[in-house]
Amino acid sequence: MVTNLDHSWGVRLATFALAALAAASVAYWGLRLSAPAATLPEAAVAVAPPAPDVQAMARLLGAGPVAAPAAAPAPSASSRFALVGVLAGRDSGGGVALIALDGQPPKPYRVGAQVDAGWVLQSLGPRQARLGAALNGQAALTLEMPQRR
Repeated sequence: MVTNLDHSWGVRLATFALAALAAASVAYWGLRLSAPAATLPEAAVAVAPPAPDVQAMARLLGAGPVAAPAAAPAPSASSRFALVGVLAGRDSGGGVALIALDGQPPKPYRVGAQVDAGWVLQSLGPRQARLGAALNGQAALTLEMPQRR
């Protein structure tokens, strides 16, 4: 004979097991989410080996003293500047020149602006720009635009 009492113990045990599993799951995820985030180890950085001292190696192998290489001559002013474009006023004497310095991209310079140390854009003409030490001084360098083909 099955009584109601045996049947109720099974339901109570199943309910208790489910409640225990739910509590364990909540505790697990609560601890997991509240823990500090694991940091990744820092990436290893490759260090370049130091450059060898060629003169010290030559002395070690018995070579005589090596003369220091001569310094390269400074480039001439005319090779440092390149005139790319001119927008000159016919009557005003003003305007803007596009000048590239030392192979860099060209920049606009107004008449009277300092282009480089010791060089001022003095005046503009059709397809040319005159540079000098001072605005009203003698033109030391005249830049010409390349001819159209």
